[in-house]
Amino acid sequence: MALFEQRDLHLVKKALCLSVLVMGEQPEGPFRPDSDLADMKDLLDRLLRSDKELGLYMRSAHLILKGSPG
Repeated sequence: MALFEQRDLHLVKKALCLSVLVMGEQPEGPFRPDSDLADMKDLLDRLLRSDKELGLYMRSAHLILKGSPG
């Protein structure tokens, strides 16, 4: 199992938030990966220290994808 620290951990958190945002916006149906989405949200809950930190990473994901904080 890989151990992520510092910059690597930051990038993993950011990538998970981007993925959650993109997957969550897909229309419900047979091609929406709901189990992956749930697992990614669970992993974020375990990696992030607070709701505030989650908010900061999700804001960053919105900025990357939409050009606004969401």
